[in-house]
Amino acid sequence: MFPLFPNKLTAKGSMLLFVMVFGAIAFTTVVLTVAGYAVTEMQASRSKQNREGAMEVADAGISYYRWHLAHNSTDYRDGNPTSTPSPYVHDYKDKDGNVIGHFALTITPPPIGSTVVTIQSQGWLDVQPNSKRTIKARVGFPSLADYSFLTNGAIWIGSTESTHGKFHSNGGVRYDGTNDAQVMSAVATYTCPTWQGCSGNPTKPGIWGAGGPANLWVFPVPAKDFAAVTAKLAEIKAGALADGGGNWPYLSSSGQKGWRLQFMNNGTVAVSKVLTCNNYSGQDTNGKNSTWCIDAASYGAVTTYNIPTSSYIYVDDMVWVDGVVNGKATIGAGTGKSIIINGNLTYLAKDGTSVLGLIAEQNVLVPHNSPNNLEIDAAMIAQNGAVERYYYAGNTKNSILVYGAIITNQTWTWSWNDPVNSGYVNTNSTYDANLTYGPPPGFPVGSSYNLISWEEVH
Repeated sequence: MFPLFPNKLTAKGSMLLFVMVFGAIAFTTVVLTVAGYAVTEMQASRSKQNREGAMEVADAGISYYRWHLAHNSTDYRDGNPTSTPSPYVHDYKDKDGNVIGHFALTITPPPIGSTVVTIQSQGWLDVQPNSKRTIKARVGFPSLADYSFLTNGAIWIGSTESTHGKFHSNGGVRYDGTNDAQVMSAVATYTCPTWQGCSGNPTKPGIWGAGGPANLWVFPVPAKDFAAVTAKLAEIKAGALADGGGNWPYLSSSGQKGWRLQFMNNGTVAVSKVLTCNNYSGQDTNGKNSTWCIDAASYGAVTTYNIPTSSYIYVDDMVWVDGVVNGKATIGAGTGKSIIINGNLTYLAKDGTSVLGLIAEQNVLVPHNSPNNLEIDAAMIAQNGAVERYYYAGNTKNSILVYGAIITNQTWTWSWNDPVNSGYVNTNSTYDANLTYGPPPGFPVGSSYNLISWEEVH
């Protein structure tokens, strides 16, 4: 008998068949895995592309509503009736006019005391409606209080003076002090007057002097319009009358020298008549010599009021104001009347919760017997006159700090001559950033919205 041995050819064939079968299985597995991965990657890529598309749609919603506000600045309902709530949904079309997505807008109007509108836009593509992206943007009108200093005429900033924040003059500027923001003039050149230290009235550049840094001096730029203040004073008067029915916060003629408004740190205002005042002789920035009843000497009975809900206070008389402001208010002084800073006038907090506007048809004045170190926290406008301290020969003070804005039609000054021989030796005007988009109630604002912030929200 022959011994039993396996057939070599048969064994080799079985092995080959085994390799082929399992090789085919492995190949198929690899192919399916690669194909599945490719499909997954394609789906992920499409999903990512659709999410990016949703972001573009949401951004288109922001752009649309900014355009809408440019044409109707107070429409916060997308042209819908007042009873129609947001969100407001719009079609989003491709270049061929086919609707491929949508955006939904939620518009939040400005809160009281602010010009900031919040626009929230949620966008999506119709091929992937569950992948939504949301953008929130804030836009606002900048106010005149965006400037730490704004004047309609020429001005001289002395060597001991400094300004912090934007500075603008519709006239020529001699600048010998220090600035940390742009100093702007509306003129390319001007005839320099004698009071700016120019003998013979030479022609000077719009801004010149020994101060700086001069690389922040910009001229000429468009002039600012002071006429807008007139309408705002009328608005403040109408608001005060409507709020008080002819009483506080509207104050008619006192029958005396004027009214004193003393702000209290509990959010009230102590109101009294100014019965007598001390007279001092001096000179204003127009060169007029006179004796002024400017320092309050005695007062009548005090009545205490809350800051009005409208925030408007209107006085048809001279106004002396001082104290600690806790809240938001604007004082308007009527035709031919001025506002006098009766002493330190400060905010309870410098965080935007306390804001004061002073708008005088004539002047905003610092009196003869002002504190040696004076602080004024307010945005001040002298519509037809000046923000100033008169020249009192030999009467000098140490320092004055303004936290807010100085807006003056005529020539402004807290100090006279260089070196100073009347007024404050050291002056400092500091910009209040809270006032740019949260100005005092009734303050003039710009006519076009600025983009303040843009962010994606989740």
